Amino acid sequence: MPVEPDAAIEITAFDWVPGFARGFVRDLRPRWACEEIGLAYSERLINPAGPRPEGYYAEQPWGQVPVLKEDGLEIFESGAILLHLGEKDERLLPRDPQARQRAISWLFAALNSVEPLIFELSTIDIFAKGEEWAELRRPSLMAFAGQRFDRLADALGEREWLAGPFSIADIAMATVLREADKTDLVSGRANLAAYLARALSRPAFERALTAQLDAFRDTPQPAAA
Repeated sequence: MPVEPDAAIEITAFDWVPGFARGFVRDLRPRWACEEIGLAYSERLINPAGPRPEGYYAEQPWGQVPVLKEDGLEIFESGAILLHLGEKDERLLPRDPQARQRAISWLFAALNSVEPLIFELSTIDIFAKGEEWAELRRPSLMAFAGQRFDRLADALGEREWLAGPFSIADIAMATVLREADKTDLVSGRANLAAYLARALSRPAFERALTAQLDAFRDTPQPAAA
């Protein structure tokens, strides 16, 4: 489903980020969910290099993306947005009570039990690269992350998806796992590597990724004076 300027759902995204972040900004998650169910959405692109639009901190307290707007609703945080979109279609969130709660549990697990480790690792490897504290922290972080990824691999087992059918849980988990691409945390665990490959081969993911990349400028807009 292409981006449609007049669609009822509006997703706020950035119009520029550094090269290493392209394809990884979290508006990818609601874009992917919309693509899975053929739900049109419009974009509101904001400049991350300058002041946020007037009133934006009332929508998103940290000035981040995404924000979703629909029929007077405003939702921030990608996990909350995925839940909102999941309510629209059982292809994103099962209606069976146990399957539904399992998908929601895995959504929270992706964002709370797995992603913080990857975020810390990115801080060490990108933003604090070469600093003494980062070099000292990395071995213990990798050891702990390895244990957590072992448990994730055990929990997934031979299943195709985390909670039965494909769901918002898999959108969240796959977008988290692909952030570990410069380590062996995923590639070193065969079932996690296969799981991630399945998720990223979905046409809806490919369309969402293309839409995010198409929104980026070559250079950031100058900051307002």
